[in-house]
Amino acid sequence: MSDLAKTPETSAKAPRVSTEKTTAPSAAPVPAVDPRLLVREEGLKGYWSEFTRKVRGGELGSLPVLVGLIVIAIVFQLQNSNFLSASSVANIAVYSSGLGIMAVGIVFVLLLGEIDLSVGSVAGVGAAVWAVLNVNHGWNDWLAVLVAVLSGTALGALHGFFFAKIGVPAFVVTLAGFLGWSGLQEWMMGGEGSINTPSGSIVENLTNYFFEDKAAGYGLALVAVLAYAASLLVDSRRRRSAGLPARPTSEIALRTGIVAILCFAVAYVLNEPSGARGLPLALVLFLAVLVVADFVARRTAFGRQVFAVGGNPEAARRAGISVDRIRITVFALSGMLGAFGGLFIASLSGGATKSVGGGNTLMLVIAAAVIGGTSLFGGRGKVWSALLGMIVIQSIQQGLNMIGMANAIQYMITGAVLLAAVVIDSVSRRTQKTAGRA
Repeated sequence: MSDLAKTPETSAKAPRVSTEKTTAPSAAPVPAVDPRLLVREEGLKGYWSEFTRKVRGGELGSLPVLVGLIVIAIVFQLQNSNFLSASSVANIAVYSSGLGIMAVGIVFVLLLGEIDLSVGSVAGVGAAVWAVLNVNHGWNDWLAVLVAVLSGTALGALHGFFFAKIGVPAFVVTLAGFLGWSGLQEWMMGGEGSINTPSGSIVENLTNYFFEDKAAGYGLALVAVLAYAASLLVDSRRRRSAGLPARPTSEIALRTGIVAILCFAVAYVLNEPSGARGLPLALVLFLAVLVVADFVARRTAFGRQVFAVGGNPEAARRAGISVDRIRITVFALSGMLGAFGGLFIASLSGGATKSVGGGNTLMLVIAAAVIGGTSLFGGRGKVWSALLGMIVIQSIQQGLNMIGMANAIQYMITGAVLLAAVVIDSVSRRTQKTAGRA
């Protein structure tokens, strides 16, 4: 029977089968967005959720340090009402500056997951070089300071060379530097063992010069607030242009307001007519070093490479990073800041002596970096850890001195605080591994 003779019933029983492939309409790709980037769009609830998530995951950041500073201030203020006075705050700022600058260099070394035991001896050599050239040989003050800082840079680069190129462990090579440069410092100082700082010299002014005009303190506070607000606005604009969630204007205003309160409160205390001499030059220089170092660490390719090498050297090498170059540069940076900090110590002690950089200098510098939140295991930390940690240490020492505690008690308490910081860091890393965030 032909197809034309088929009845409709027959045709219905044998439906026509199409040989064409049928494809479902493709859905538009959904961009993967990390939900942590959306907390800014959820307001206070989102920030609180993010904060609790970080605490549960072991990402404590600077929270323990800030809580510790508040507790220290309350305890010592209750013991002595002058703890938060203008003169006391100025002393903490001045005594924190030299060691704090040295701690900035240690932060970079710790980010590599290494240690530098020579920073105290390098500080002593830097002070000795300046004193011998400027006082004994009559060199120009600025030139002597420059050569002193460069000498510290060279010593640090030498440590980095033996570590990166020869393969000597950083602990061993810097321990050798600690011993060797201590001997070099003593040899340079000669039989007398001390060279007094000339009156009116650059080194003397490092810790003895104060900007007595109130406009200096308030002006620096204003510059700091404006710079902070500008950085937030620039970051927010960059994120929006890249299509990423950015901080709302209300959050930027809140953060800027908090920073403004802190900055102007410190300026007000330093400008009090009773007890204070104004804004210390040492504090200005310390903050300048912190700002530059923070920019290098967070905003430059070198800084990102330091974090990469500290996190996983082999992965960094496979990614094309010159691990040896990064290591040598970081140790050179530590030596440079160590020598610069040594000039501050010489300024405080009234001259270069055989004891500059000795005693507990090394331990305080490393403790400041660790207490401030920089990990001993590498790859995690901030340059501002040097500031926070040194303020904690100097606040403890200042408070104990004001209530008449012996040095032995100060050492024990500082050691306990250091141990607590390392324990918090270790527990934090373990918690992050458990949460899958390490």
